[in-house]
Amino acid sequence: MVGKDTERAFIGSFTSAGGRGIVLASLDPDTGALTATGAVDAVDPSYLALGQAPGGPVLYAVSETAPGAVTAYDVAGAVPRPLGAPVPVDGDDPTHLSLTRGHLLTANYGSGSVSVLPLAADGAPQAPSGVLRHRGSGPDRDRQRGPHAHQVLPDPSGRWVLGVDLGTDSVRICALDPATGELTVHAETTLPPGTGPRHLAFHPSGRHVYVLGELRPVVTVCRWDAETGALEAVAEAPLFPDGVEEPASPSAPVVSPDGRFLWVAVRGTDSIVVLALDPTGDRGSAVASVPCGGHGPRDLVLGPTGTRLYVANKRSGDVTWFDVDAATGTPRRAGSLAVPSASTVVFV
Repeated sequence: MVGKDTERAFIGSFTSAGGRGIVLASLDPDTGALTATGAVDAVDPSYLALGQAPGGPVLYAVSETAPGAVTAYDVAGAVPRPLGAPVPVDGDDPTHLSLTRGHLLTANYGSGSVSVLPLAADGAPQAPSGVLRHRGSGPDRDRQRGPHAHQVLPDPSGRWVLGVDLGTDSVRICALDPATGELTVHAETTLPPGTGPRHLAFHPSGRHVYVLGELRPVVTVCRWDAETGALEAVAEAPLFPDGVEEPASPSAPVVSPDGRFLWVAVRGTDSIVVLALDPTGDRGSAVASVPCGGHGPRDLVLGPTGTRLYVANKRSGDVTWFDVDAATGTPRRAGSLAVPSASTVVFV
């Protein structure tokens, strides 16, 4: 959520790798600096999302375990309060979650599925009302033997749900029936074999989608039609036009609020790559690359003011923030907070 009075952050950290669960932090709105203030017990919270209930904001966390689960916390007060026990998602290793039309959605990497959980009046998740199981595979024998749903995200119009699957080299466009909680496939956009799509990001106009490959360091530029639910790939933007000697495993894309830049966190090279987007949104080109401030950047998010980037560096155990040059889009390191096995960041 974006707002000038935002003063809190929640940071996921993998407990199986020495993390503390969900780390609480205060945010200095002037400098962007984070200061740890405590932690909440949570098992391997690989991704967090923020929702809104009548009583105030609700924080959701998936546990990337087999079987997987999701936990909700009332964060209206100073100390997060769990809204019941963790709820199984009927899938393994959930890596992402999002909210739409009174439901919580989880992308379950291990089982290659998307789960739909209805929300109670207080925001607490209920047992899954449906599980959409993906089918297919890809050419990478180590990573694509079967489906691996990595992200599930509603489009800006709220009409559709897009599921990104690393194992099948595709993005599924789905329709959610809010009455039954069932998710059905409307269409599927296939990417070049071996791309291994991980996450996508929408252009502020809502007319373009940028799909990030994890197995190939490339962004697939797509046109998006919310009226018909059509996703059309129109171009590719390599993250390293001149090649890259060491392995590169992109993790997270972020589009600037004005639609001029796309930032991508890349593991292996431990970098943030800056792509300039043309005015039409149809093309992108890599124009800069800076160190990510640590090792193993797993997530990249935009700060509340829209002028800073925050990187969750899992391997080095920190969250590093950057001021962004408004003219060039180039991030400049401004500070860091130690967070063992950091996975993701959300602001309230």
